Amino acid sequence: MTNIVKTAISAGNFKTLVKAIEVAGLVQTLSLPGPFTVFAPSDEAFAKLPKDKLDRLLADKEQLVSLLKYHVASGAIYSKDVTKQIDCKTLEGETMRVRPEAGVMVNNARVIKADIKCENGVIHVIDSVLFPPALQKKLAA
Repeated sequence: MTNIVKTAISAGNFKTLVKAIEVAGLVQTLSLPGPFTVFAPSDEAFAKLPKDKLDRLLADKEQLVSLLKYHVASGAIYSKDVTKQIDCKTLEGETMRVRPEAGVMVNNARVIKADIKCENGVIHVIDSVLFPPALQKKLAA
């Protein structure tokens, strides 16, 4: 079993996420003991974003760090733990809503593969990129 970053690299379907983690300088953070729960957008989830929006995010380290930290919660939350709606605080500081709805939903994203165990937490693959409210407003402007 490896840490979250190494697991994401070896999975092969998180190339955009791994690149973003590297650009944001979060490799070391996500290699710490944790535990962490990462709601990880797949490459297909990132592909749903307009290319110019993704390029702007990758070029703005502050916004990128905010976006990525919004996908990470402290502690290990497994799908079996989501029997009712829970609000979990992200490393970014905002709260995301996790609920048992047609599997598991995180805000408006669906968990498409759950419970990928890592030595420092767990990864859940999601079908959309999540945006913290403040960043969503900035990008919409």
